[in-house]
Amino acid sequence: MEEDRRDEDILSRLRISRELSRETLKGLKGYASFRKRFKSIIKIIEGTRHRTLVVIQGSNPVRQGVVVADLFKVYAYRRKNLSRILYVHHDEFVEELARVRIFRELVTRLSKNIEIDVIRYEDSEEYLGTTYNGLIMDLSDSLKPNDVGRLVGVVEGGGVVVLITPPFDRWPHWRNLFREELAVPQKPVPRTIFVRWFIDNLVRSDAVSIYDSDNDAIIKIADQPRRAPERESIEHPSDARFPREIYSKALTMDQVRVIRELEKLIEKPKRRRSIVIISDRGRGKSSAVGIGLVGLIIELSKVKNKIRIGVTARAPLNVAQLMKMAMETLDAMKIPYRVVRRGKRVIEIKGEKFSIEYWEPSVIPRLGVDIAVVDEAAGLPVDILWRIWESTDRSIFATTIHGYEGAGRGFTVRFLRRIKSDEKSELSVIEMREPIRYSAEDPVEAWQFRTLLLDAEPERLDDKDLEAIARGELIYLKLEPEDLFTEKGEPILKSLFGIYVQAHYRNEPDDLGMIADAPHHSVRAMATPSGKIVASAQLAEEGPVISDLKSILGAGKMPGNIVPDRIIKHYRLVDFAETIGWRIVRIAVHPDVQGKGIGSLFLRKIEEEAISRNYSWLGSGFGATEELLRFWVKNGFIPIHMSPERNPVSGEYTCIVIKPLAEGLSSLIDIVDSKFRRRLIDSMHDTYKDLEPEVARILLKPTKCARGEARIMTSMDRIDLERLSLYIKGVMTYEICNDIIYEIIKSYWQNKCLDAGLDKREEIISIIKTLQGRSWSDVEKIAGVRQKNAIDTMREIIRKISKAIGINIDVELVGVRIENRD
Repeated sequence: MEEDRRDEDILSRLRISRELSRETLKGLKGYASFRKRFKSIIKIIEGTRHRTLVVIQGSNPVRQGVVVADLFKVYAYRRKNLSRILYVHHDEFVEELARVRIFRELVTRLSKNIEIDVIRYEDSEEYLGTTYNGLIMDLSDSLKPNDVGRLVGVVEGGGVVVLITPPFDRWPHWRNLFREELAVPQKPVPRTIFVRWFIDNLVRSDAVSIYDSDNDAIIKIADQPRRAPERESIEHPSDARFPREIYSKALTMDQVRVIRELEKLIEKPKRRRSIVIISDRGRGKSSAVGIGLVGLIIELSKVKNKIRIGVTARAPLNVAQLMKMAMETLDAMKIPYRVVRRGKRVIEIKGEKFSIEYWEPSVIPRLGVDIAVVDEAAGLPVDILWRIWESTDRSIFATTIHGYEGAGRGFTVRFLRRIKSDEKSELSVIEMREPIRYSAEDPVEAWQFRTLLLDAEPERLDDKDLEAIARGELIYLKLEPEDLFTEKGEPILKSLFGIYVQAHYRNEPDDLGMIADAPHHSVRAMATPSGKIVASAQLAEEGPVISDLKSILGAGKMPGNIVPDRIIKHYRLVDFAETIGWRIVRIAVHPDVQGKGIGSLFLRKIEEEAISRNYSWLGSGFGATEELLRFWVKNGFIPIHMSPERNPVSGEYTCIVIKPLAEGLSSLIDIVDSKFRRRLIDSMHDTYKDLEPEVARILLKPTKCARGEARIMTSMDRIDLERLSLYIKGVMTYEICNDIIYEIIKSYWQNKCLDAGLDKREEIISIIKTLQGRSWSDVEKIAGVRQKNAIDTMREIIRKISKAIGINIDVELVGVRIENRD
């Protein structure tokens, strides 16, 4: 309360007038020179349609606010036309509020040509896809990499990005909300690496001018390119099938090519047809798809009564630009429609003969749409993309290869390879290169890419590297973030992060900040003798959690301690609170050498180091797929927890695995293992009714089996024994005997050591039909077995298990006589 009153007092005493501006800037010779050179830069970028970046560092909010207002007064005067400025800040800090107030009031008084939108960082996602002439980011109290990655792209060519920062020499130890959130109770002091990396890249960049407002000193002036590459002239195809008005919406020749490519989807394909559009951010791919969809609606409506287009991405936000351009194009073509919204987001555009509908990624394959569209496709798991691709004859995949939403060119490795290898499919890949908002070779984009590693990719491996890998000559590297985030360490850092980008479905600039500053995170790698990185891992030290034990046992959580939290909360085993281990946050192998045992070798090296550190366990968490589970289980990890709900983006359940390393911990994990498998079996008919049976099969399979372990004997009286015998002989049906069938199937999956001779297909059928309680038609669809064969197979499954657990099914069918019925 006292702090709030102090803040209010500071703001109430702030008197803003033209005199404030004159008095503040009076005598600042350094700023006068900076201002003059800024004018020259504005003149240059006006001609090149490049952008420039200005940093105003300092600790005096009044002077910083006045300087920023004055710079934009200069900018607006030069432009003559209306300048739209986006100002982003944190509204909980008085200094930031003071700067906002000074800027807004001075600009309003000093210039009639400026329109200002002031927003909080929490709301900045809403502004993705918008366009401004200027952006002001107040970074004084938090440097969040995602904010920089998300917002810098809103500025168009000829525009200015202004960063307000603390003094560079004090910034690493200045208050930083993002960095503070990385702390964990065991290690409460985060590192300060990312801010230093950020400063270093500002100083090194040609696009950046820096003014020290505390000392009235020019640190550097941007060296802007004097020329920009010429834009390719736009030519509309003379034989286009879409109306000319459709093509007139295109702003670049790249967009024209995309729209032209979409015409291939007009004809009903004899084979599955997919179009993939790849580009860096800001090239207008989503807009081009939105425009082209209207062309498809017009043409397809000539032969179909109703055209249903399913659109998906990680969230409705990611398809906002696509929907916006589709609506603008429908308006241009005078086609009536109505809009359905979820909050502020358009989720459906509905006309008399068409609909463009947003759905979550996992839903699209079930809809039977005429055309499936995936925006930012590289941000989704490959399994989901495959299911969408297989569900329709016409599909469009648009994705960013670099940028905030980017996933590197690994998208082509992970997804396109399968489409290309499918003989029943036709694939077109089109790449867009020309930016829409600004000219090519924009120096601010180059700074952003370098700082946030948005263009990070693995190194190319040559024949010598491949030979060394074949011989197993790999080196285990313990890498220090302090060394990686330097000009010298940058090539290794880019290679490490590039491998993560290509292997994982969700990568954000914040991940880079976490690698740099999270105090409990470590980086490890495997390299060839030539020093090229072929595998990378991010490790988080977790535990002990004794101090927070009471909270975890109740409703609380302990930040940064996922494995201890799940074991203690869900299994109540408080001894685990005393342990320390490594959770493997990420582990990835170079896409060119996957499947060669490098990942397993890497795990063994990590395990050796963990043992040398006296850690008690290794663990990990990931979206459960058959491939990933097989990898972890093969390497001795035991599944211990499954999320009760699917991830809405990936469509996968999250699984946590653990491998005990310390003596004595194995018995505790055996308890967890047993309880987890029992809980999973008993939840299959409800919580996990839709769990992929291949995933369930791996989760339920024993990870180890002690020699001589006792078999489970299902108790069964004479009545059920004769019923069972009649079922196996085909006299009784599954439906009339499913109570005893369930007990036998459950007995099979609960018994670690039971070998009933079931093959994979039989186990899958037992999971789908009995544990999940699904219909025979579901069994046919999922297991790929005809219903009649599945019914016969189930009898054989029960016969095998019954024999293995010692049930005599060859009993004489004499019925049961009840004695002494008084």
